[in-house]
Amino acid sequence: MFELLFLGTSASAPSVHRSLPSLLIQHEDHRYLVDCGEGTQRQILTAGAGFKNLNKILVTHGHLDHILGLAGLLATLIRWESMEDMDIYGGKDAIYRIQDLIYTVVLRGSQIPAQLHFHNLTYGTFIDEKNFSISCFPVIHRGSDSVGYLFQERGRRPFLPEKAEALAIPPGPWRRDLTNGEGVTLPDGRFIEPDQVLGPFKPGATLAVVGDTGETDSLISYIQGADALVIEATYLEEEIDLAKKFSHMTAKSSAMLAKTAGVQQLYLTHVSRRHREKDILAEAQSIFPNTIVARDLSQYFVKR
Repeated sequence: MFELLFLGTSASAPSVHRSLPSLLIQHEDHRYLVDCGEGTQRQILTAGAGFKNLNKILVTHGHLDHILGLAGLLATLIRWESMEDMDIYGGKDAIYRIQDLIYTVVLRGSQIPAQLHFHNLTYGTFIDEKNFSISCFPVIHRGSDSVGYLFQERGRRPFLPEKAEALAIPPGPWRRDLTNGEGVTLPDGRFIEPDQVLGPFKPGATLAVVGDTGETDSLISYIQGADALVIEATYLEEEIDLAKKFSHMTAKSSAMLAKTAGVQQLYLTHVSRRHREKDILAEAQSIFPNTIVARDLSQYFVKR
């Protein structure tokens, strides 16, 4: 299961009710910040999310509304000396711009008690944890070196307590090992195979996160069948010419992508101040009913 906390959902500039783009994703004890618009650290404090384990930042692209908050966030963490290291991931152009921001502004002439690690991403898996992985894929947006992210939970065969009880398997390491797919010898000498207590294989949850983009055809194969898709909806269909000019999505085009790719749930973000939330929602839901327009500090759970 992935937990989503939308810290900022506005497009280009903040509004009274929406901060600039940032999304906190959590899986068990692992936390990832996707983009870090201006004001992100205040949103983290407002949400009560805290900064613990928040040392991995994934950037979709290097436009300023998606990265300016890094300066303030890093300055605060450094001042508090609460950060041992920080990993920042993104396309080559985005990483170059972030390094310029950090080293010429935030850290100019300073020594810091931390290690900053910058990762120029190539497409494919770049984080491989025990229970999930994160990969990136290309996204086309107005000449930027943009990437999208796919969070994939590993599938598993669930442990069935009723079968364990029927076989009189005592609590303890035997059940743990069986859950991990290992055969065990019980204290009474019986050997138990995992198949005797595990249910059918269940795929894990899949979450796709796309920042700003001007087209959808190239995205379909990467997000196919995802349990949730987070993507922008900067314009309404009546402004399709503006959307094309600035390489952004309308609510309708994002909904069409979700429908075509067979995703289960659509979360729309990067909302323009010009549009009413209900109009964005109506346009998208007319095509893809399972649509939510995310609000700042809204929280959701992505399950299989």
